[in-house]
Amino acid sequence: MEPPFPPFEPEGPPRPRLPRLGRIPVRMLLPNLVTLLALCSGLTAVRLAIEGRIELALAAIVFAALLDGIDGRLARALKGTSRFGAELDSLADFVNFGCVPALILYFWGLKEAGSLGWIAALIFAICAALRLARFNVMLDDPNRPPFAGDFFTGIPAPAGAITVLLPVYVELLGLPHGTMSAPVALLYCVAIAVLMISNVPAWSGKTIGRRVRRDMVLPLFVLVALFFALLVSYPWAVLSVCSVLYLALLPVWTLRYRRLMHAWKAAALAKAEAEPTA
Repeated sequence: MEPPFPPFEPEGPPRPRLPRLGRIPVRMLLPNLVTLLALCSGLTAVRLAIEGRIELALAAIVFAALLDGIDGRLARALKGTSRFGAELDSLADFVNFGCVPALILYFWGLKEAGSLGWIAALIFAICAALRLARFNVMLDDPNRPPFAGDFFTGIPAPAGAITVLLPVYVELLGLPHGTMSAPVALLYCVAIAVLMISNVPAWSGKTIGRRVRRDMVLPLFVLVALFFALLVSYPWAVLSVCSVLYLALLPVWTLRYRRLMHAWKAAALAKAEAEPTA
């Protein structure tokens, strides 16, 4: 008697088994999660600005800037850098530090200037996009001097976002919002946008934190704690001072960059002259 369910042999060659999807290490996901958290903070700042809660919107932007300084260092520390993470970080920076500050400024006071205020906001957002695109292209430049990694070409987008909101900080400190607030903020917004796409060298600070002397660890902890305590207690005064100080240091960084460039070119010329000609 034959079995009721005889074995069935399929015709033709067996189908190839689908390859199993590889698993991504968690260390590569954490930096991207921080970037997405910064993006959520920036987009929330837009909603808060629309609702008129400018102070909370500024706090969200500052929080996004802090997270932006963490995700890259976290990726390098965990050895979790990836092309996907770099593209995600660039897109998040455009939204957080290009579109969001422009919208906050517009809802705060640029709208009082009519179409010119909106044009100024557009200029800032466009310059932020151009600044980020140029930064991504310059990473692959093989002819960069060895010291070029310590400087940005033009002020970076996070610094531009923090400094462009200086008129808002000053008003929150007690300066009355007068008829000249919108025109002054308009001109200041365009000036910061031009600085982002300019060739002005801005110190990057990337070399800070790689190695810390043992005797400087505790003082460093105290200074960081003091800074954040002041930022929480007197946010608008601290942000105003930091913005003015950052802009005031641009000429100093420019002179430093020019001296390093002059010394590097002189060393390269001397090396070329010392090599025997064929």
